[in-house]
Amino acid sequence: MESGRLDEVGTAPDEQAIQTTVALDGGGTDIARARHLAAGFLTRLQSEHGLPVSQRAMDVTRLVVSELVTNARKYAPGPILLVLRVTRGTVEVVVWDSDPALPIARAADAGRVGQHGLEIVMAVAQGFEAQREPVGKRITARIALADDPGGAITGRQPL
Repeated sequence: MESGRLDEVGTAPDEQAIQTTVALDGGGTDIARARHLAAGFLTRLQSEHGLPVSQRAMDVTRLVVSELVTNARKYAPGPILLVLRVTRGTVEVVVWDSDPALPIARAADAGRVGQHGLEIVMAVAQGFEAQREPVGKRITARIALADDPGGAITGRQPL
């Protein structure tokens, strides 16, 4: 089930969070679908809400979504829930899956083929959190929307 619009959800009396949610069934098109959803979400943030989204934020968000959904598909049976939420100038990428085992970043090894996804996410995100849930786990990565060293920002600046 994918929300067809950006849902505004109150997070505090003086703050609104903009979010979208999609349930993925664990099929072969999940990763591409999730990346497409992320790109569309950030594009709508710019066009409908006038929020600044740097090219770096766009690229990093798609990368983080891809890596987290790939890991969920690879290591957890069953459905995946992806939530994209904007609060306080960041986009939160939240991925829930049914496996309660928390991911562990492996030591850097340039000779290792594969299994670098968590390392990549932790290196590019401004925040990372993994929590067990009553069923499975929830992984959250935070990416600054206007973080683009040396690049341009699209949209209006927040007051």
